[in-house]
Amino acid sequence: MIRFEGLAKRFGDRRVLDDFTLTIPEGQTTVLLGYSGTGKSVLLKHIVGLLEPDAGRVVVDDQVVHELDYDALMRLRGRIGYVFQFAALFDSLSVAENVGLGLRRQGLDAPAITQRVEECLRLVELEGSGERLPAELSGGMRKRVGIARAIALRPRYILYDEPTTGLDPVTTAAMNDLMIRARQELGATSVVVTHDLSSAFTVADRIAFLDEGRVRQSGTAQEIRASRDPLVREFLAGFLDHESGGHA
Repeated sequence: MIRFEGLAKRFGDRRVLDDFTLTIPEGQTTVLLGYSGTGKSVLLKHIVGLLEPDAGRVVVDDQVVHELDYDALMRLRGRIGYVFQFAALFDSLSVAENVGLGLRRQGLDAPAITQRVEECLRLVELEGSGERLPAELSGGMRKRVGIARAIALRPRYILYDEPTTGLDPVTTAAMNDLMIRARQELGATSVVVTHDLSSAFTVADRIAFLDEGRVRQSGTAQEIRASRDPLVREFLAGFLDHESGGHA
């Protein structure tokens, strides 16, 4: 389980998180929503220890992340798949080498790595692309490779940072389907940061709406959709209006 407990973070004079408290339920997909600058991506970085809090703590599987030594942090990261906004692939490595990178660090032998990489590329519908370089792929394909690399570790948790940004509607729908399948087939707990409201309500079991570094409201996707909070309603207005055919 992931728990944020009184998390606070500043960058210079800018307060990004302020007494942020939230529990991420096991086996579900939680989407973090809010206006730009509300600390959504900063939260993901705290989960994997890329940032340390100024106050409070992040607890993953009963371990306080910022208190872990290097070896323990590496073991924790081995249980977490991270899908970066721009895929963050290594340009000099093939698709298969990118997907298998974490597996080599885990000490799997070559046949086992090959089998796992092929399984993951099949899951993201990129069979036969293992020898290609990232530069040969579209943006949507690179993001799918990023998902394949994340799920290759068979993680307990998957973190998605803006997984559909810059994608066309067809590719976005495919990405949403991949996130749902990854949760169903791996049983992973997922945390998704997105500005794409259609994607958010497609993949979310629960949604947390952030404002001024705190949780303004959290609940099921249906509860957030029906929120009477004026700020949440304002944020969702265009999406809800589109859903109702202009009669929201």
